[in-house]
Amino acid sequence: MTLLFTVMLITAAGNTAMQSVMPSIGTHLGIADVWVSLAYSWSALLWMILAPFWARRSDTRGRKAMMALGLSGFSLSFGLCGTALYAGLHGWVGGLSAILLFALARSLYGTFGSAAPPAVQAYVASRTSRSERTRALSLVASSFGLGTVLGPALAPLLIVPGIGLVGPFAAFTLGALIVLASLRLRLPDDDPRALALAGTPDPATHQWKHHTLIDEHHSDTPSAADAADDDGNAPSATRVRWGDRRLRGWLIAGALGGQAQSVLLGVIGFLLLDRLGLRHQPDAAAGPIGLVLMCGAIATLLAQWGLIPALSMGPRTATLSGMALCGVGAVVIALGHDLHATATGFAIASMGFGLFRPGFTSGASLAVTPSEQGQVAGIVAAVNGSAYIVTPAIGVWLYNHSAWSVWALIEALALAVIAVALTLLRPDERVRGLTPA
Repeated sequence: MTLLFTVMLITAAGNTAMQSVMPSIGTHLGIADVWVSLAYSWSALLWMILAPFWARRSDTRGRKAMMALGLSGFSLSFGLCGTALYAGLHGWVGGLSAILLFALARSLYGTFGSAAPPAVQAYVASRTSRSERTRALSLVASSFGLGTVLGPALAPLLIVPGIGLVGPFAAFTLGALIVLASLRLRLPDDDPRALALAGTPDPATHQWKHHTLIDEHHSDTPSAADAADDDGNAPSATRVRWGDRRLRGWLIAGALGGQAQSVLLGVIGFLLLDRLGLRHQPDAAAGPIGLVLMCGAIATLLAQWGLIPALSMGPRTATLSGMALCGVGAVVIALGHDLHATATGFAIASMGFGLFRPGFTSGASLAVTPSEQGQVAGIVAAVNGSAYIVTPAIGVWLYNHSAWSVWALIEALALAVIAVALTLLRPDERVRGLTPA
């Protein structure tokens, strides 16, 4: 779990550190806000398309191989992104050329980096029982949350003489290479082909059988959803489709909630540049932006490490509660005018997303059989990536025309998720395979 935790942590920390400095870099390069946001779009599209492919690949090649591929893609992409921006900041290439090169290098992350998160999720899901899966996946999600704390906190410290604003890119490229080496050396090989040749049972299958017996012993009704599908059939390796009726409600909720989060993340840096009057001092913005992102990340961890375990939240409850908090946080940000109000509202909204993400992820995982965990993990990763194709740029465009339209959009998306949760998502007792108390 330490290695899995670190895989997610380093990528999250790198990405949020990048978000801390990109508004300042874009201002230095003379690039309009909306074009800075669009620089991520191609990578997000590739992520959405390829995450399910890599997830299916992990079923045949092993989760470890896909985690290693994802970390390799992250480190290569991050290093090239930093190089492109460094060239632009030092006048070796024009600002537009630097952003285009950045977008091209970032696409490597969408292409290969998308292999890691589904593999981590599938690895955990296939080794936990239904009753403990929300908590286990919340722990994995919290590694991402902790990374989002460390990234903004470290970003200002990594802006050092010589490389300046691209310091975070260099630091997290090196960090990813270290984690990749540790993963290669320490995590046991789970390639199904190698296990079959060696006559070794698949640890995921063995663990699943063990947990199924425990769940059936402690429940009035067996955990049938892990042992068979709704028609009583045994688990199979059939292709899981996006329109699968078991996943439909969870995917709709995940897509809508993800759009709300991407809009907020897309505009928060530019909002702070304007509210604090730092458009003419972009270097000074990295600190306040990092502070606000860090407040949000701490709130996310509080939700995932504190609220979900303490309250034993199920997927539906976590999804509903999360979107309600998101709506409250957006109102606080909209009505605020200074750093304190912005940080407070962002923290409330982030706590909501900290509940929503594990709820949506575990709900989708619990809806399918053990043999389908890799595929559903890929679909979940694709849904998450789809939110960052054009939505952040749309949010920035709306913000530049009318900030109130941004907050109205976030509120509408949050209310839509609540409506979906109330009408399409199964109650927690049924999702977990347990009878009501």
